[in-house]
Amino acid sequence: MNRKSLKDDGFTGFRPIDGLDVNRIPQRQGIFAVLRPEGFEPRFLKESTAGVFKKKKPTLSRDELAAEWVADADVLFLGKAGAGSQGNRGLRRQISEFVDFGRGKPPGHWDGRLIWQLLDAEDLLVAWKELPPDALNPALAKYQAEFVRLYGKLPFANLVQARA
Repeated sequence: MNRKSLKDDGFTGFRPIDGLDVNRIPQRQGIFAVLRPEGFEPRFLKESTAGVFKKKKPTLSRDELAAEWVADADVLFLGKAGAGSQGNRGLRRQISEFVDFGRGKPPGHWDGRLIWQLLDAEDLLVAWKELPPDALNPALAKYQAEFVRLYGKLPFANLVQARA
């Protein structure tokens, strides 16, 4: 599971977080991936740049981060973007909130928080794939299961296995 296989499977974008133009991200529902660019090596920050969630700080110890790291994997996080209870969510809003979270804003959730304890996280790539709402959970579970099959554990910043 890498940039090429995701691209072959319909993912688009593959834009660095730092230069991400949110207006180019589709508004519809889908799943997204955070990938490391070629040559990116993990260096962990002592403190996360992410916002505080329900009075909990997102920082983990370096040992905890190292235990989650998956050597040789390009994919660091797999997430989903549903319509939300008001029907006004989707990939654009979810990815925007994810990036804002990494820049210190308080999140509505803290999925993928380990991303924001990587030095140069802004260089990571974001890719997405639009899907109908009823396909989100099965697709995310499928991609995570495939990752586990290949690497023996979930992607670095996925701490909970998705359910179909």
